[in-house]
Amino acid sequence: MQGSYGPPDRFNEDKATFAVRGGGDTPDIEAGVAAIRNVVQTLPTRPGVYRMQDARGDVLYVGKARALKSRVSNYTQIKNLTKRLQRMVSQTRSMTIVTTNNEAEALLLEAQLIKRYRPPYNVLLRDDKSFPFILLRADHEFPRIQKHRGARRSKGDYYGPFASAGSVNNTLNALQKLFLLRSCTDGFFKTRDRPCLLYQIKRCSAPCVGRIDKAGYDELTSDAKKFLAGKATDVQAKLGTQMQAAAEAMDFETAAVVRDRLRALTFIQGSQFINAEGVGDADIFALACLEGVIGIQAFFIRGGQNWGHRSFFPTHTAEVAEAEVLTQFLMQFYEEVPPARAVLVDRVLPDVEVLAEALTTLAGRKVAIEVPQRGTRKRLMEQACRNATEALERRLAESTTQAKLNREVADLFELAEPPQRIEVYDNSHIQGTNAVGAMVVAGPEGFRKGQYRKFNIRNKDTVPGDDFGMMREVLTRRFSRAIEEDPDRDGDTWPDLVLLDGGRGQLNAAKAVLEDLGIEDVCMVGVAKGPHHGREGREVFHLLDGRELTLPVNSPVLFYLQRLRDEVHRFAIGAHREKRAKAIGASPLDEVPGIGPARKKALLMHFGTGKAVRNASLADLQKAPGVSAGVAQQVYDFYHAK
Repeated sequence: MQGSYGPPDRFNEDKATFAVRGGGDTPDIEAGVAAIRNVVQTLPTRPGVYRMQDARGDVLYVGKARALKSRVSNYTQIKNLTKRLQRMVSQTRSMTIVTTNNEAEALLLEAQLIKRYRPPYNVLLRDDKSFPFILLRADHEFPRIQKHRGARRSKGDYYGPFASAGSVNNTLNALQKLFLLRSCTDGFFKTRDRPCLLYQIKRCSAPCVGRIDKAGYDELTSDAKKFLAGKATDVQAKLGTQMQAAAEAMDFETAAVVRDRLRALTFIQGSQFINAEGVGDADIFALACLEGVIGIQAFFIRGGQNWGHRSFFPTHTAEVAEAEVLTQFLMQFYEEVPPARAVLVDRVLPDVEVLAEALTTLAGRKVAIEVPQRGTRKRLMEQACRNATEALERRLAESTTQAKLNREVADLFELAEPPQRIEVYDNSHIQGTNAVGAMVVAGPEGFRKGQYRKFNIRNKDTVPGDDFGMMREVLTRRFSRAIEEDPDRDGDTWPDLVLLDGGRGQLNAAKAVLEDLGIEDVCMVGVAKGPHHGREGREVFHLLDGRELTLPVNSPVLFYLQRLRDEVHRFAIGAHREKRAKAIGASPLDEVPGIGPARKKALLMHFGTGKAVRNASLADLQKAPGVSAGVAQQVYDFYHAK
């Protein structure tokens, strides 16, 4: 039964399954005990992982043990088990056993299998979504700085994890102001012949058109690396020296640019509300429990800088000791995120040496798990504990339907916080005619109808009937204006979430627009009908990273997103019908400059039709009542000028 392994994949699983027939799907505690006893007879005393399965083979629970035989035999002592574990035993009909070389390997395998099978009797990390990093790429002459999720296939330096998309977006925004590094794609970079808008608002040094040379850009890149490594003081001193030198040389324009960068650095330092100087790299975790619900607060400190905090609410925690919940949480959490050198927790954990060994194996370097006792680390832990309690209280206090919906939307689309502004886009036309784009806005209080917008499709390069082209035009106009009017996003006009009525094609068109504008931190989702086209409840949600999500047909979140989609349908169709009605009632005289409604009516009443007005002679036009000689000449010249 022994196997050597590492993860799935780190582990090559060598398993043995023991089953007892009978009992069907009906819970039967005697049958469960019999199944477990049958397994215990052949178990070794080695470390390993065990899986309990029901009659259908579905995994009920994954556990690890220092000695498999003694640990699994405990489940046959029914009187000593909690009610939760008694229910689990009553459903157990078979077990799968994997032996390991030591307990740390068993802990790693346990976390991996819990993530794979998500058993109903294990503590589960509900928010086990990928965490964002900052990537400073090294595969181009002028490195690009960008947000990154997923596998690290690109060559470059990775900084993270950040607690949320909001945290990494704020840092990227600051880095653009401070170091003027490019954020555009290589394709966009290659085709530029003049600086883009980001250069105009001092967020890029425009290496694409030679506004900065290679040596100058390399210096900016080096400063950015120092800043991300926690050496902000060195960068500040260097900028101060540069500003003073420029001022002494009477180069006041350069001095002003450096001054603005210094201001940005000072603002960043002041906005980091957690002072973690001297802590280095550390992850801080504090647990709170209220009314049987557990919340865990995580702070991420890198190089003494706060890289954000995030709340987690693990499930299946009933009748599980709080320290055990935190241990299970940490192992599942670090399945996706590299551990910091120091993991700070608010309580003593069981088998902490084994946990530290497992995390050291994951990180490939030593990881220490500590309970802070004094100094800055103790102060940070107290702050984390306070935040954990407050976050849990807020979660329990959320009672209104809309607040819950917004929170669930944030969970679904991996937003840092519940969205305060959702923008939904759609197009409407008939075979390309009278095309119009529409935007509706929703917030925590409902639809914000005063902020709805319609966009007449007027770009000559947009092919009539090209939905992708229309979406590109609408979003280009919308976000270009947003950059011009509120580049620092101090107001409430920037969306937290953008929904597009359409599938992968619409989403890709929208993504290209934002990339061209240098915007990478707006969450966009395409809402498309599923395989049963036209049936409510089969919508597919397309995400920027290529994933597709569906929701149960009775999901309240699905109903809410459908309402948003239906509202933009209604508004777009209404705008299209209004435009079509105006087109039907339009007259050739509408195009004549200086002709108002009264004179247009007088001409039509006299000549009968617009065509007759166009064909009339100058003398006939002058005879029309209410039309002066000058107006008659103007109308005649409009239609007859060569």
